[in-house]
Amino acid sequence: MPKVVAIHSYRGGTGKSNFSANLATTIASQGYRVGVVDTDVPSPGIHNLFCLEPEQMQKTLNNYLWGDAAITEAAYDVSANIGLSEPGTLYLVPSSIKADDIARILKNGYDVKLMNDGFRTLVKNLELDYLFIDTHPGLSKETFLSIAISHVLILILRPDKQDYQGTAVTVDVARQLKVRKMLLAINKAHSKLNLEALRQKVEQTYQESVAGVFPLSEDLVQLASEGVFCVKYPEHPISQEFNNVARQIIAN
Repeated sequence: MPKVVAIHSYRGGTGKSNFSANLATTIASQGYRVGVVDTDVPSPGIHNLFCLEPEQMQKTLNNYLWGDAAITEAAYDVSANIGLSEPGTLYLVPSSIKADDIARILKNGYDVKLMNDGFRTLVKNLELDYLFIDTHPGLSKETFLSIAISHVLILILRPDKQDYQGTAVTVDVARQLKVRKMLLAINKAHSKLNLEALRQKVEQTYQESVAGVFPLSEDLVQLASEGVFCVKYPEHPISQEFNNVARQIIAN
């Protein structure tokens, strides 16, 4: 049965899109058919990680939401772009980066039900094993949908007081929406922190499992969003931690 995985954070700057791209790619590299939808329509960017240039994005999620295109017309096979080996396949549905399109979405919004229908169509028509939703930070009716329909919700937080408080709110909302499986991921943890103690503290605070703890990495920063880190550096500890998280997603 296909799984929908929503990746969310209460605030921006947590590394959510980078996390989404690496986790989706890690799972695809194991032979699965994986789709990623960039629903962060006000501030899209995950297409950069998948080496999809703006001029290649003839159709986007925006066109589907406005009734100008089928959702599958906005799905691009980016497997070759990132050097993903067969038999795994990875598709991306990007959001438009055109200023006018972003302004139109912000002004008029869109039909949330249509988004849900699009997810179902993607899973069926592309025969996906996994669909990843890269959400917009914060809480809104759009993110409520992504949380509510997901089989697995991954909440990303940094070891930061504002993130802790915001994550507490999001965890409470997810429980009210009866999300089926919730996992936490700690990102950008300073090297001087005791990572195992940090994991235990977060699990005790939220009474939810921590799927992975990712230290702040200069190697990841140096890549500057030009490609997917786990493909370029498969033996790196960061990539190995993504493998750990991927195993938990596949096992659920």
